Amino acid sequence: GVEEFFAQIERTSGAFQRELNRRKVRKIREFYRNEYEQPVIPGAVLLYTSEELEFRPLTGYERTGDLEEPREKFLVIDGQHRLAGLHFYLREKDADRRIEVPCVIFDGKAAEFATEMFVIINSTHTKINKSHLVDLYEKISWGTDADKKYAASLVRMLYTEIDSPLRYHINMLGGRSGQEMWINQAQIFGEVYRLVQRKNLEDLFRDGRGQSREAGYGFLRDFLRGARAAFGEAWGDNRRYMVTRDVSLKALLRTAGDAAACWGRDLPEDRKQWPGFWEERLAGLAELARDFRREDFYERFAAKSQVERVEVIRKRLNRQLGLGVGAKSDSGK
Repeated sequence: GVEEFFAQIERTSGAFQRELNRRKVRKIREFYRNEYEQPVIPGAVLLYTSEELEFRPLTGYERTGDLEEPREKFLVIDGQHRLAGLHFYLREKDADRRIEVPCVIFDGKAAEFATEMFVIINSTHTKINKSHLVDLYEKISWGTDADKKYAASLVRMLYTEIDSPLRYHINMLGGRSGQEMWINQAQIFGEVYRLVQRKNLEDLFRDGRGQSREAGYGFLRDFLRGARAAFGEAWGDNRRYMVTRDVSLKALLRTAGDAAACWGRDLPEDRKQWPGFWEERLAGLAELARDFRREDFYERFAAKSQVERVEVIRKRLNRQLGLGVGAKSDSGK
């Protein structure tokens, strides 16, 4: 899990530039020592625990209350140097102990996101080799879960294959820079993994020998190409539209599963005919292009959170395609 990930990073010889780290800690300590009044540590420290912590709101409040402390120590995703500098500063006799430390805490319910955060943060600095992070990230994140490994391979194909509508537009660790990125690796992985887990879609991702990268990628590619054809100029780097933004792409992938569940019996046996099938079935999405204009997009797809907005968009796509508001459950049960 995440703990093993951090442990492997820290044990790896040469993973950290130790001299640079010590120098950074000294500078932060000096910052606190020389400030006349420093009430708040600059920037929130990101912490992780594998335990699922209970939150008890105060009477009359929903977001203010007491958070249960973990039995084990927190792991630090970001802020190691700030905490180390503060630690050494507070050991001094005349240290000002009124300093407050804002923290963002991820618990066991957000393990995959915590790993992703650690990788993204540390890959932007020189202290950890990026290729080392790529190898560890995939090894730790997917572990021995065959479906996760399979979903990860499909995401990589969506990023690299020349005929992929998302080629070089997924923000992949170790990927190309200078491209317009539409969605993060972790976000699209979550959606592909969700599709792979749906029992009523198993045949889409398999051939006679079991799970097939070619079959799974072919389905995702052909569906997305059909959506691209329908949305026309609204698809891509056109900043006037939100079709290829993360919330829309996540919703599209969920609709892909709903459409396949509803129309699966109509899919041609010859997979070479699938591109035409999906282009024909998704043509009606062209009428939605105006709804995906950037202007007033968040009002048209109003929601309390991004998670909720993905579902709002999904339901709108499904209605347009005649799939019904409820569609099929993600579990396929």
